[in-house]
Amino acid sequence: MIDPVLYLLDTNVISDMMRNPAGTAAQRALFVAANGQNSKVCTSVVVQCELLFGLRRRTNPRWSTQYKHVMASIDVLALESNVATHYADLRTQLELSGTPIGPNDTFIAAQALAIGATLVTADAEFVRVPGLRVENWLTSVAQEK
Repeated sequence: MIDPVLYLLDTNVISDMMRNPAGTAAQRALFVAANGQNSKVCTSVVVQCELLFGLRRRTNPRWSTQYKHVMASIDVLALESNVATHYADLRTQLELSGTPIGPNDTFIAAQALAIGATLVTADAEFVRVPGLRVENWLTSVAQEK
């Protein structure tokens, strides 16, 4: 049996899916979900934290409804202990090269590396992460450093 391709969605992609339910990212997620045996859409608990923080700052209940609708079809992955090694190695490497990324983004990248997932994001700073497969479902561009 072939292991499924994992797509770990970043905050900006899920936010776009909430704002634009018929948009490119939402359609791609539906397509991947329809091919469930060969691919899987998931996200990090770190992304979930960022999304919930954003919701707390909004007063329109529409966003809470959209969040629940979008997240109903996305598995949220906890941080496993093997992410710690990837995080430490990645943060050290990026800081020594003078190209650090934010702490939450470092956790998200480390988790994607640890589970062998493709990170789906519109955030260009992730292309600096060695070995990380990145796709932007907002523009349909795939990259790997």
